[in-house]
Amino acid sequence: MDFQDFLQYVPNLIPVELPATTSHIKMAPKERMQELKDLDLSTKNPRIAAVMMLFYPKNGEAHLILIVRNAYNGVHSSQIAFPGGKYELSDFDFKDTALRETNEEVGILPEKIEVVKHFTPMYIPPSNFLVHPFMGIAKEELSFYPDIREVADIIELPLSVFLDDDIITEATLSTSYAANIPVPAFNIQNHIVWGATAMILSELRDVIKTVLDKKI
Repeated sequence: MDFQDFLQYVPNLIPVELPATTSHIKMAPKERMQELKDLDLSTKNPRIAAVMMLFYPKNGEAHLILIVRNAYNGVHSSQIAFPGGKYELSDFDFKDTALRETNEEVGILPEKIEVVKHFTPMYIPPSNFLVHPFMGIAKEELSFYPDIREVADIIELPLSVFLDDDIITEATLSTSYAANIPVPAFNIQNHIVWGATAMILSELRDVIKTVLDKKI
């Protein structure tokens, strides 16, 4: 999709009611579905994190950035994610966390990003994080400078591909819930995107599609 055309839709995204669990459950492992419905965060005392769902122009087309995390001894090793990370006490708010972490991980200054919408927080059981996703817009082409300590690679995903149902698939994976189970996922540039990132992407897709469908 042409980036300037996409910008015309952005103001219409802001008032859209978030579908939350309705969207998340589409890309949730079956073992997580009941937990999503019954989740009581007051019993979890989760750590807080925030991520940035950043759209920007590349060759005139709207793109969304994802990152490939480095391999490490942890539950999210080598997974596909958004730029983001843990809330620090020095952060003014969760939006500030997302902006700071985006700068630290991929080198984009906060002043280059207009934050347009706060999406539904996502609880991640294996790490006990409650992640706050924010949608941001950068109106000029970007050069990314990934932090090699945290980021193994960058995925520049065209919006047109993101909205294409052909990227929805099912993969057999071992999760924190069970081994070798079928899991809904996105196949993005030969990367299998599942779990929390896929569930957050699902809500983002649904909100964008809601606005685009009204314009057609």
